[in-house]
Amino acid sequence: MVSPRADHAEGEPGAGAVGRDGCGGPGTHRHGRPSPLPSPFPSPLSVDRAFAGMLDSEEHYAQQVLHISQSLFRGPPRSPEFTVADEHAEQPEHPERLRHTGGPGSADPVARLAGEIVDHRFKGLPPNAAGLTVGALAAQRRSLFTGGFTTPVLTLAAGALEHNLRQLGAFAARHGLAFAPHGKTSMSPRLFRRQLDHGAWGITVAVPSQVRVCRAFGVRRVFVANEVVDAAALRWISAELVADPEAAVVCYADSVRGVELMDAALAPATGASPSPRPLDVVVELGVTGGRTGVRTAGEAVRVARAVAEAASLRLVGVAGYEGEVPDADAGRVRAWLEELVALAAGLDAAGLFAALGPGEEIVVSAGGSAWFDVVAEVFGRVPELSRPVLKLLRSGAYISHDDGHYRRATPFNRVPGQGSLLPAFRLWAQVVSRPEPHLAFLNAGKRDTSYDLGLPQPVTVRTAGGAERAAEGMEVVKLADQHAFVRLAPGTELEVGDWVALGLSHPCTVFDRWQLIPVAEADGTVTDFVRTFF
Repeated sequence: MVSPRADHAEGEPGAGAVGRDGCGGPGTHRHGRPSPLPSPFPSPLSVDRAFAGMLDSEEHYAQQVLHISQSLFRGPPRSPEFTVADEHAEQPEHPERLRHTGGPGSADPVARLAGEIVDHRFKGLPPNAAGLTVGALAAQRRSLFTGGFTTPVLTLAAGALEHNLRQLGAFAARHGLAFAPHGKTSMSPRLFRRQLDHGAWGITVAVPSQVRVCRAFGVRRVFVANEVVDAAALRWISAELVADPEAAVVCYADSVRGVELMDAALAPATGASPSPRPLDVVVELGVTGGRTGVRTAGEAVRVARAVAEAASLRLVGVAGYEGEVPDADAGRVRAWLEELVALAAGLDAAGLFAALGPGEEIVVSAGGSAWFDVVAEVFGRVPELSRPVLKLLRSGAYISHDDGHYRRATPFNRVPGQGSLLPAFRLWAQVVSRPEPHLAFLNAGKRDTSYDLGLPQPVTVRTAGGAERAAEGMEVVKLADQHAFVRLAPGTELEVGDWVALGLSHPCTVFDRWQLIPVAEADGTVTDFVRTFF
């Protein structure tokens, strides 16, 4: 793995840099992160002694992981340090990061997206824009409502997008976290670029095809939050690492069998010229009743051993997803995160990260969009290990937020002083039928919106004359493929032809229904477009 901070050798601020100029100074590590408070944890020597010889007994190892977890995190949990002045602090833009993702100009694959031709592939765009490039259409700054856009049409609010990008970037920096937002949410290279420009360490994905999108658009660091056992995909990743010495790909392992498959797929490349780089792997910790990941410390050490012994792999850390903890609440999530940190400490004390070079970092990663406050709290108490620790947050849905599931689940509800997120999606649909007094139909349905974590709900009504009002007395109660069933309270005014803006729930199953999404200002002026690749 390329040293996670190696790309800052010329003085570039790190993804977790604190301060507007990103520079070090009193109270900062050489990586630009805040120096820790006096440690409440056992010394590295005491941890070393606690784990000495444990690999001879996996049962003993599991008991010792529990012991270390309890010793590392004794005492009441501490909230991350925060001051009110930090709430509105701006995140450095890091324009120099553009060179790491292609940079501006004709050779930049993200910039080239503006040259794509508008045609029938893209829902909701003006028919009379066919033949224009995306960039030319954006330059016309058409009105969403009078510029020829057709319904249904999904939009992203420009102001909300920028707000959300800044908020999570600032949150991660404030708490000394590196940030690899989950790209499977949007699968948009343009949004990846903006996330990187706001200080992200890299981009997280779930499957090999998403790695290919990232690499095609110049993303250097890709974190695969899954075990990759597809031989063709593994050989392609290996070729990418050979072709680009600055590329870094990290993936999960949660079974010895998976490690064997990875090593076998990459073994044919052994002896090739140039010599292949090993694939960086983190052991995934799961939870009983949850999703993937090892269930016990004993399993974790078996997998870690297998990775460390594989010629084509390299053990670089531990990771997992706290969102799959059954009956999750702050206490259960905190306890799971403490187990994750204890696992990292145990594997380190056992010498299993020996393949990391000088200055390289042990990866400890977690964090969806519902518990990043608890992740920050626990990761803020990671003990000193034999090497620096890359504390990597992977939230994804924050970028567009929503009006449903994540509006209720965001950690900023619990810690409002630390930030806020705004819903960026609006799905504009048109009333096409009023067949009964208390029923209306919109021309948007399952083909256009998410419905797995709640139905869309009316937010705004816009009449044919351009007047807007709150969508009171209306509720979407059912979706068909191309229709939304809207129940109306008695006396609710709604005419055939009116436009209705719908607030949505669960961004991950909204983006994938739209290939090209208009980005609109508050007055409806469309100034940009977001291209997706699912």
